Amino acid sequence: MTFQEMNPTIKFMTVTCLMFGLAFMYNPWTPLTVFIGTLILQILFSNVNWKRWGLFMIPFLFTALGTLWTTLVFGKETGGEVMFTLFGNDVTVENVILAATLSLRVLAFTALSLLFTLTTDPKRFVYSLMQQGKLSPKIAYSVFVGFRFFPILKHELMQLYETHALRGVRLETRLERIRHVPNLIIPLLAGSIRQAERIAFSMEARGFTGEPRATYEVVPVTRSDFLMASLLLLLFGVSAWLGIK
Repeated sequence: MTFQEMNPTIKFMTVTCLMFGLAFMYNPWTPLTVFIGTLILQILFSNVNWKRWGLFMIPFLFTALGTLWTTLVFGKETGGEVMFTLFGNDVTVENVILAATLSLRVLAFTALSLLFTLTTDPKRFVYSLMQQGKLSPKIAYSVFVGFRFFPILKHELMQLYETHALRGVRLETRLERIRHVPNLIIPLLAGSIRQAERIAFSMEARGFTGEPRATYEVVPVTRSDFLMASLLLLLFGVSAWLGIK
């Protein structure tokens, strides 16, 4: 079984518990172990585009480095053994441990978030929330409509660009397209309202009232889901033990 096949609600609850537990760990070894362990589990039990994973990780890597830097330079004086001096400030062992803990916690949170987002189908996640999490169909189908709106808006935006180009508006470069965006907001908004009305009428015509409904796509909970959740919880247990030890 892979993380893609795991029940999304079970996966979401497990990842949330791990993040909540990490927030109460104040040593660098626990987040470091969680980060490395999450990578290993993702390599073994998922099909992830690692190039995409790396691109998502870049801004959070800079965030972690920024957290490390600012904690070392601007952290309050805690006393204790001085390791080195940075810009006239004495950096103690406690400062280094705190900076490492915060920066590694950022990386651990990011790795867990990417584990969930890159291995979860949004549609399957919403179905799972309805079936296992008892999410209201009104909220669930509103989310589905929101997902559907993104490609519709993109298509209408391209149509507006082409229409304005036919009328002689220069839209040859990307900069010209960006500058022309304010002129497209009102017609794009009007088109979105019309699309929303059509979708509302269509759902009403099909008998949608917001009451609990049967679904064609069933997202089951199996033993394998609890096994994968146990692996993540075991990873956190080992990480916490290493940090306390």
